[in-house]
Amino acid sequence: MKTEANKLIEDLLQMTESSGNAARKFKQLEIDQLNFKRSNEEWSILECIEHLNLYGDFYLPEIEKRILESNKKEKSLIFRSGILGNYFANLMKVENGKITKMKAPKDKNPANSKLSVTTIDRFLKQQEMLKSLLVQAKNTDLVKTKTAISLTKFIRLRLGDTFRFLIYHTERHIFQAQRVLQ
Repeated sequence: MKTEANKLIEDLLQMTESSGNAARKFKQLEIDQLNFKRSNEEWSILECIEHLNLYGDFYLPEIEKRILESNKKEKSLIFRSGILGNYFANLMKVENGKITKMKAPKDKNPANSKLSVTTIDRFLKQQEMLKSLLVQAKNTDLVKTKTAISLTKFIRLRLGDTFRFLIYHTERHIFQAQRVLQ
């Protein structure tokens, strides 16, 4: 994938805003609706949101640290995705109203957790932080700045790919949560 760095950030900001709007709509639901599960194998709305919170707990501090450490003097105007980063980001995408089923890592699986509406509040705070980081990233090289990933510290992705992965992942689970209502 190749695109203008600022266009990528603007697109990701729009997606983040959309996810936040969906979460604000979830807050209007009754707690029984937020915890409803069609089956034991599927997640409730709050479990989908908590899963995103668990990822945010890792990625937001990691992204912030890397942005603060980055060299602000040089910045590429074009973002070129890395092979692995592009693969991970595209794996998360919702395509034609469908998502590829995957098993969540144990430490990111919120199944059967006791959750309340504060789960959504936490998510909305993380989305505000993410938007702030995206704005800061406008002055950061999205290719040369690298971040660790939650699976292993041995793999580092380009910052632009990390943003894409995180935001596509959020979009994926917001879509999943919306399907619980149908």
